[in-house]
Amino acid sequence: MLQTLTEELLEECIECWQRFLKMRETDTSPDFFNEVKPHADVYHEKLLTWQNEVEYWIEANKPKHMHKIQIVNAVDAMDQFIVQSFYQKTSKKRLYQSIQSVTYTLETLQRILQKDESNVE
Repeated sequence: MLQTLTEELLEECIECWQRFLKMRETDTSPDFFNEVKPHADVYHEKLLTWQNEVEYWIEANKPKHMHKIQIVNAVDAMDQFIVQSFYQKTSKKRLYQSIQSVTYTLETLQRILQKDESNVE
């Protein structure tokens, strides 16, 4: 489940960047209550579930290169940039850096989980 959720969040990072570029290109503004909020709410729930799963996993496995504070920071940043990706006035550089930071954390976790699974078998 943790692998699947991590993969979903990685895909959402890509979607956020593409959505932002599309909003800038088409010069459109979304309806907050019909588009932005429902989408953000779905991912907020996924992020909370993911955070709980990862924190439990970190407690149980004590990985060397993954810490709870990284998870908390990734969740906070992703919660913000999911909403920001709908708005063309968002700073392009800041959004890109936030997405890159979260992507790095997600990919690092993914590598650790894959290595962990290969050691079990």
